[in-house]
Amino acid sequence: MVDRITKERRSWNMSRIRSKDTSPEKLVRSFLHRAGFRFRLHVNKLPGSPDIVLPRHWTAIFVHGCFWHRHEGCKFAYSPKSRREFWEAKFQANVKRDAVVRQQLEDLGWNVGIVWECQTKDERTLVQCIESILPLCK
Repeated sequence: MVDRITKERRSWNMSRIRSKDTSPEKLVRSFLHRAGFRFRLHVNKLPGSPDIVLPRHWTAIFVHGCFWHRHEGCKFAYSPKSRREFWEAKFQANVKRDAVVRQQLEDLGWNVGIVWECQTKDERTLVQCIESILPLCK
């Protein structure tokens, strides 16, 4: 299948996909801040540079995009129809890297929580997800 837009336009589109300060990440940070938690962002001294780090509680939180990190069973984790081998390899590498980073953090004594992009779409779901991570902070 041929791309309907130019190579330059596709490059521009892809350059706009952020890895930091995404909308789902900002929602999680806002909730944590309102709940009285203080945290650090993107601590690059830790494996995987977690999106949110609660140092006092030894907890790292990743806010994963469902598409890029392959949230199982999620409608946003669809597979593109073109260049299937490329995308499958990319997705498998992402999932493998996520597992390695999680294990490295746990080996260092950190609690690791993951909030999926789709869980930030509904406030009630987001609250439940974050509350399931917060007991790790006790």
